Amino acid sequence: MFLPHSQKRDSGLEPAMAALAASLRVPARRRRCSRSSSAGRAGGPGAGPGAGRAQRRLPHAGPGRAGPCRRCRRLLGRTAKVTGPGGVHDAPRGLAGPRHRPGSRGRPRGRSPSRSLLQRSTAGAAQLRAGFLHTEHELREPKAVSQADMKVEILPALTDNYMYLLIDQDTREAAIVDPVQPQKVLDAVKKHGVRLTTVLTTHHHWDHAGGNEKLVKMEPGLYVYGGDSRVGALTHRVSHLTSLKVGSLSVKCLSTPCHTSGHICYYVTKPNSSEPPAVFTGDTLFVAGCGKFFEGTPEEMYRALIEILGSLDPRTRVYCGHEYTINNLKFARHVEPRNPNIHEKLAWAKAKYDSGEPTIPSTIAEEFTYNPFMRVREKSVQEHVGDSDPVRVMGAIRKEKDNFRVPRD
Repeated sequence: MFLPHSQKRDSGLEPAMAALAASLRVPARRRRCSRSSSAGRAGGPGAGPGAGRAQRRLPHAGPGRAGPCRRCRRLLGRTAKVTGPGGVHDAPRGLAGPRHRPGSRGRPRGRSPSRSLLQRSTAGAAQLRAGFLHTEHELREPKAVSQADMKVEILPALTDNYMYLLIDQDTREAAIVDPVQPQKVLDAVKKHGVRLTTVLTTHHHWDHAGGNEKLVKMEPGLYVYGGDSRVGALTHRVSHLTSLKVGSLSVKCLSTPCHTSGHICYYVTKPNSSEPPAVFTGDTLFVAGCGKFFEGTPEEMYRALIEILGSLDPRTRVYCGHEYTINNLKFARHVEPRNPNIHEKLAWAKAKYDSGEPTIPSTIAEEFTYNPFMRVREKSVQEHVGDSDPVRVMGAIRKEKDNFRVPRD
């Protein structure tokens, strides 16, 4: 079940979405796709004998689904590597340049969105790439996690991203983590009546840092922190164990290179408080998973997960960058089919997802019970790989996860 998306949209994104929806001849807020069962080749519903022409009505995105449908791939083209302010990413060819796959015979049938449509939109390319491929009602609802010393407002963004508004309860000063949709951030700031002073950027990828420039134009004077010169609108470059303040909250920067070379996690505590700390992990640590090793090695991810994040207070609440929990737990179940913690967490996560609630946060202690990437020293995970060296096990299960076909249960 998916809940309607009721949050205010960025003004630049709405006309582009509406124009594309008109080209598809279906309403913008209710657009759904007919996906061929042949999508099973990409990890979607499995195709079997006699299933070649069968059609199923499926929403664009969700756990275990395989991306845009055949009709939308014809409309937008497939994907191309494009370079933007956030780095190199996959983008639909209809937005990125040539609309045909190299080596294919001619262009795909159907038409791509007109160049003038894209030029007229004031939304960033990152938001367009996300908005064109997914229906907005698949976003999660916001959720606040409150305690005496701090409040964290979980703000869903794009299709599966999370931004986080960190509020110091004493001073009402706030920081935003990875503000990819600035208008949604400012709406939350206004709702809570707080003073936004700080941007904490985990890494430079467009779906995390792509809103920095727009946000600082809308709200001048912000301090923008990050560990990489590729972070947009950066004012303060940080390194491992750099400390800063958000009101009376202490923020310690933890360098966790691997997903990107400049990735930073932010560990937040309140001096003399008995409340649990918080850590914002971006794409290093997910619930039951970790990020791909785009710019690093298994050794670096082992150090990030086990030696750095794993050494934090076990009660620390983990706020990660994406809603990947269900698929991650299905892979964890594949690695450790007899681990009851995985089965229990998966049932819980499915119930949360179906009710439109985030599965965030987890805790460091919980991650050690079901996250295979934090359990590389456990005998059951090592037996799955057939190796007793935890670093080699880390590399092996990451490679296996990269090629894992998610079951549709």
